[in-house]
Amino acid sequence: MLARQRLYFMLPDVASARGMLDELLLARIEIRHMHFWAAEGTLPDDMPDANVWHKTDLTHGAQNGMIMGGVMGFLGGIWLVYFPPEWIHLNMLAIVVATVAGIILGGWMSGMAAAALPNSRLENFQKDIASGKVLLLVDVPFKKVHAIEDLIEKRHPEAKFGGVESHIPVFP
Repeated sequence: MLARQRLYFMLPDVASARGMLDELLLARIEIRHMHFWAAEGTLPDDMPDANVWHKTDLTHGAQNGMIMGGVMGFLGGIWLVYFPPEWIHLNMLAIVVATVAGIILGGWMSGMAAAALPNSRLENFQKDIASGKVLLLVDVPFKKVHAIEDLIEKRHPEAKFGGVESHIPVFP
């Protein structure tokens, strides 16, 4: 599987988004790599809608929570090993267990809190989406990025290029 680069395009309406969907399908971009984000209830059912991973800060929050939870669990494990309760004897394994527990709990709790927040990386598009425009998020193989950008520029001049997010993992 090739690494992908996420491209953002702001489209003026759903009809333009439908045309963009058809063009990208003809350019051999799979439908599972396209996501449209529009105001609630405006996209037809057959168009791929952006999901909770795209619309919220769930991923970012979970990552930060895992880091902070791991640090707190590690420090808590060290504290437990060097200052254990009188009724128990702990060894160094307690540090590992506390760190893993901190990573899991921190990621879960922060992810749940961040799922209620809008995606901070896409906040520049929020006002346009609320006014009726449609945001296209398309994951394109690195080798096809320039070809897809040229195709969209030529065939859909109404589409406004919204930027690039380059850190899409090779194995999603």
